Formats: sequence, structure tokens, C-alpha cells
Amino acid sequence: MDRGGQPLSRQYAERLTLVEAYDRSGLFHAYHVAEHHSTPLGMSPSPSVFLAAVSQRTQRLRFGPMVYTLGLYHPLRLFEEICMLDQMSGGRLELGVGRGISPIEVGFYGLDHAAGRDMFEEALAILRQGFESSTIDFAGRFYQLHNVPVVLNVAQRPHPPLWYGVTRPESTAAVAQQGMNVACNLRPSVVRTVTDCYRAEWQAAGRDPAAIPSMAMTRHIVVAEDDDEALALARQAYAQWHRHFYLLYNRYGKRSMLDYPESFDELQGRGEAAAGSPATVRALLEAQIREAGVNYLMCRLAFGDLTLEQSLRSLDLLTREVLPALAASA
Repeated sequence: MDRGGQPLSRQYAERLTLVEAYDRSGLFHAYHVAEHHSTPLGMSPSPSVFLAAVSQRTQRLRFGPMVYTLGLYHPLRLFEEICMLDQMSGGRLELGVGRGISPIEVGFYGLDHAAGRDMFEEALAILRQGFESSTIDFAGRFYQLHNVPVVLNVAQRPHPPLWYGVTRPESTAAVAQQGMNVACNLRPSVVRTVTDCYRAEWQAAGRDPAAIPSMAMTRHIVVAEDDDEALALARQAYAQWHRHFYLLYNRYGKRSMLDYPESFDELQGRGEAAAGSPATVRALLEAQIREAGVNYLMCRLAFGDLTLEQSLRSLDLLTREVLPALAASA
């Protein structure tokens, strides 16, 4: 949820209106929101706060963080928030977890990004213990918990579906072995290495191919009545989103783990976006999905300075003329 051009209170209200429209459509599985800090790239730095509102404004739509940056939370406090969200929504939480992609952002909190992997693994172990036990006992490098009573629980047993954001294909095998859902912000050819690895690990473990978790890619999407209008909107909105994405990296002279080109046309040419008429977007997404081998598509319909009306129009055209065709060809 990068910063739009309107007052922040209005942006929150409009985004909730958009989420309600996702819910009414009945064609979306879940709403995912990223966590970022001290950057206009992320206006929901506390995902639980925003998702609590989502839980009360929707009926069917699942939702969750993509992802909670585990090192920024005490795992006991986060466990309790997770339980509350899952119970408040009647068991609709999708639980994304990660170490945090930006060393700059976690550094603002005094954390060493290099220690993020170990902190992540300890925090996740504590969460899993909370889901499965009546008490939590843990002695690690970063966290020590002794005989803590578990008085809250999740509605989904044994726990909500787990998600992990893959930025390096070589991390796929470990994630697949844990049965987590995965999401990628990468080119289709790179995503394919992730999905091929995941399927190979799943098969090697003797698991049912039909039960394989979600393997997702995220795409900027703008749909309008004709290609020229959609591209004009996408180019302008993406330029703002791109500035937001790189603001901290440029300010502090750091390099991002992800490589986004400056122009939307190049992004779309690399297979990482889709803007155009319904027919154009359908063809682009079909090709990208086929090349990437994914079974889940994350649609970024609101970014940059796109207005609520423009995002709702993309949603309407997508649900009427694109998604049904994609589902039929799957």
C-alpha cells in the first residue's frame, strides 16, 4: 500500500472500499498487504491494525500480511495478534512470515539484517509451539520464554496457512519442505525455477500433487477499455510506485535485492506487469502464468496515483472479462 495522492485517512477508507469490492466479486481467494517502515512504499506498517478492519468489512475474502517481518515483533505478542485476527474473521487469516527484505528498514529498529535469518527461525519456532501446545518454553539466542501459558488459540487448526516471500530461488527447497505457500516478485523465467524446484521437492517427499500449496507471482495490473488508456495510467502510476520503492535505497546509497526497471513498458516487456484492454491483459497474463508455472496470481490493482475509480474499473473488467477466461484455460 504505497502512498497515494490523497490524504492518508482517505487512502485507508478507499482501500477498504476496494477490499469490499474484492470480497463481493467472489473471484478472489485472499487479500495480501505488505509491511514496510519509514517509507512511502508502505502505508500499513502495522498490518494487524489494517487487517483487523478488513476482517470486519468482508465476509468471504481471506486476508493476511505478506509478510510479517518477524524480527520486528516479540513472537509472543505477534502470536496473540495472529490468534485475534483469525478468531475475529472466523478463520480467514493467511499468515505470511519473513525476515524482512530491506536492511534499511529493519536497521531503523536497531536490528542487524545479517541476524535476520536466525531471528526469523527462532520466532517461527515459537509461533509453531504456540499453535500446537498449551505452554511455550523456548531458549534461544534471541528469545527466552519459560512456561508461558497459551490462553488464545487460532480458529484454523493447527494454524493458518503459512506464506513466505521468495526473493532467491535457492531458498525454495527449504520452504517447500515445510509446506509453505510461496510468492515471488520476479521475472517469469526466474519464477519458473522456483515453481519447478517446489514441485520437485513436493514430489520427492511423496506428497499428493493435487495438494501442492500455492505458488504465486505478483503483477502490477491496469485494465481499461483500450490499450492506450490503460498504458497511460500504468506508466504514470508505476513511476510514482517506483520512486517510493527506491526512495530509501537512493537516500542511503544501498542496493535493493529486487531489480525493478524505471519504465512500466520495460516492466511489462519483462513479463512482470500487464496493462491494456481486457483482451490484451488476458493474453499477457496467460503467457506469464504459463511461463512461470504458478498456480496463484497476486494482482496489484492499486498502486502509485491510481484513483479508487480507476482501480475499481480495473477490477470490474478483470472479473468480467479476464479472470473467468484464465480459470477456464487453467
